[in-house]
Amino acid sequence: MEPEIEDKTLELMNTSVMESQNHVDDLSPKKTVLTKLSNGPVMTGSRKRPSEGNNDKEKEHCISLFDQWSETDQVEFVEHLISRMCHYQHGHINSYLKPMLQRDFITALPAQGLDHIAENILSFLDAQSLCSAELVCKEWQRVISEGMLWKKLIERMVRTDPLWKGLSERHQWEKYLFKNRTTEVPPNSYYHSLYPKIIQDIETIEANWRCGRHNLQRIQCRSENSKGVYCLQYDDDKIISGLRDNSIKIWDKQSLECLKILTGHTGSVLCLQYDERVIVTGSSDSTVRVWDVTSGEVLNTLIHHNEAVLHLRFCNGLMVTCSKDRSIAVWDMASPTDISLRRVLVGHRAAVNVVDFDDKYIVSASGDRTIKVRVVSGEYLRSFVRTLNGHKRGIACLQYRDRLVVSGSSDNTIRLWDIECGACLRVLEGHEELVRCIRFDNKRIVSGAYDGKIKVWDLQAALDPRAPASTLCLRTLVEHSGRVFRLQFDEFQIISSSHDDTILIWDFLNVSTNGQSEGRSPSRTYTYISR
Repeated sequence: MEPEIEDKTLELMNTSVMESQNHVDDLSPKKTVLTKLSNGPVMTGSRKRPSEGNNDKEKEHCISLFDQWSETDQVEFVEHLISRMCHYQHGHINSYLKPMLQRDFITALPAQGLDHIAENILSFLDAQSLCSAELVCKEWQRVISEGMLWKKLIERMVRTDPLWKGLSERHQWEKYLFKNRTTEVPPNSYYHSLYPKIIQDIETIEANWRCGRHNLQRIQCRSENSKGVYCLQYDDDKIISGLRDNSIKIWDKQSLECLKILTGHTGSVLCLQYDERVIVTGSSDSTVRVWDVTSGEVLNTLIHHNEAVLHLRFCNGLMVTCSKDRSIAVWDMASPTDISLRRVLVGHRAAVNVVDFDDKYIVSASGDRTIKVRVVSGEYLRSFVRTLNGHKRGIACLQYRDRLVVSGSSDNTIRLWDIECGACLRVLEGHEELVRCIRFDNKRIVSGAYDGKIKVWDLQAALDPRAPASTLCLRTLVEHSGRVFRLQFDEFQIISSSHDDTILIWDFLNVSTNGQSEGRSPSRTYTYISR
């Protein structure tokens, strides 16, 4: 296309119009092309020129010449042509071009032998989008079915959400997941129908938590002398508890049978933690003992603290213990029999009741009303990062994870803290006596107190400063007849222990609804077998 075409447009258009009106057939190439422009509404002001006898011949001649040009010249000419049109014409052109520019890549990719790419693209869809995609056409439905995309969606949820993982284990459909195509697995339709059933189960569990619906099982520990269960931890198979009568009892979680009793401490067992190899316990006899989790044999006894060991935590070769003697001991755990004292941390002015840590901070709480934050590693281990002040009386419990610290106090309140800036994010009120134990996950805070009550709080609402205080406590569970000493929970249950010498299992998954009133435990038969 010559560069002077724009400058000569009007002149050539006028010439072309005159020639067209005189029925001249031997038009030059430039005049012929611009005759097309003369047919447009820009010059005449109308949207369509009345048809003339030789109009078709002019179009054919223009198209013939257009076809002879290079692609670059064609593009330049069309751009120039479009620039001379009005908005109404642009709309028509846009409507004409849109379907020409659309590509059904999901259908096109398998035709090129690239089914796996189409499957990978669709595998990022959520459930609602995947349902819609199945309705697009038969080819899309085929790609989703042969790619087992409903199976992949469920597997993705199981990998990332503890609630999905727990349901997969409890309802036995985990065995149909994470198997390759060579293994015999159900068809895609099985997973498609399974997905809404899972969603229904999840909605039912969430409703049970909100409404306090649960089945309750009770273990009567029947202590010989002093009664009370100070600490516990559980998994799918067992519950390990530390008792006021100096013993450690291991219970079968299904039958509630007492499997084993470990003795050796000369004082109450106040704290414990176990993993797949060992149980570590702390006692009012001032010692820390390490036990073989399978045999129950004592592997090590650590003598350091001068008074009762009130709490302990271990992880990844590091253990931290705290004591009524106001100190914190940091230990290196090379093996169950090779545990050495690394540092002693002081600074609290009263008994250190609880400690928690991760790779970054050690967090401790004391009867002196403060929470202290220290760095974990290197020479800076002794250094305070900050002190969290706010509780009006001593602090009995806390949990620390990511940036959040949640603490419970004898001022009957629970406080939420941002560990990085030290700000108190929220104060939860509702317990009538000392808050003795507290745990939280991504959704809830569960607290137990000396008033015998367990409260379930909405964590996300508590972190929202706009949420009214009256909406934060979801449920209050009342079954213990004594002080609640310790609790743990997961997506399906709470397990708590008390001064009343019982361990309660609050099951929010397997709930019997026959005649059950909201928020109360159903009628039940307790199982207890003692050895």
